[in-house]
Amino acid sequence: MTADVAVVTGAGSGIGRAIALRLAGAGTPVVAADIDPDAAEATAAEKRELITARAVDVADPGSVGELRSWTAGSSGPPGILVNAAGWDRTSPFLETTPEFARRVVDVNYLGPVHMCRAFLPAMAEAGRGKVVNIASDAGRVGSAGETVYAGAKGGVIALTKSLAREMARYRINVNCVCPGPTDTPLFAAQPEKLKEALIRAIPFRRLARPEEIAEAVAFFTSESASFITGQVLSVSGGLTMAG
Repeated sequence: MTADVAVVTGAGSGIGRAIALRLAGAGTPVVAADIDPDAAEATAAEKRELITARAVDVADPGSVGELRSWTAGSSGPPGILVNAAGWDRTSPFLETTPEFARRVVDVNYLGPVHMCRAFLPAMAEAGRGKVVNIASDAGRVGSAGETVYAGAKGGVIALTKSLAREMARYRINVNCVCPGPTDTPLFAAQPEKLKEALIRAIPFRRLARPEEIAEAVAFFTSESASFITGQVLSVSGGLTMAG
């Protein structure tokens, strides 16, 4: 693990929280950013000497710009960026509204776009950096009841691959982790019958733990992954095995 500062969005709960704690556990200073400042503070309280909490709305370029400016002034440009913020609500596609679709796209796709646009220039100037985008297996193989979300996460996968091509000249690695069903507050909010069906469909017959997703992210941010870029890693217990 490098000693670079890591900015992690969605760090107030679930996968983002686990990632922030995993990176800090390896000695990496972390800026735990979340739309809920109290949740971000709760994450920071777990390892106060290495984690600093900040509020950010990744769907708002102005808010992202404020986070970039604060980070640059406080600790210098980060060497690691993890885009873990996400939002969804299960609903049949024919029942979705334009407002719902816009929110899903704003957070899940444009959020990583805004964050990368804000933080990559300093990484490019430094000639090094690691970016990990958290997408979803829904973006790889589709997911009934999550059609707009799956489309946005599919966009994150394509964004990752395209950025990896552009950023390679600056020695910046850009990779993507695609969780399957994971024991998070977002999953807990799903209907019971859907949750049970998903667990039965997973070959390991259980949900992923957020910490297991965090291990994949830790690998991509480590020196062990220095020659890996533009890759998509599914962490789904075998639920999806498509290449």
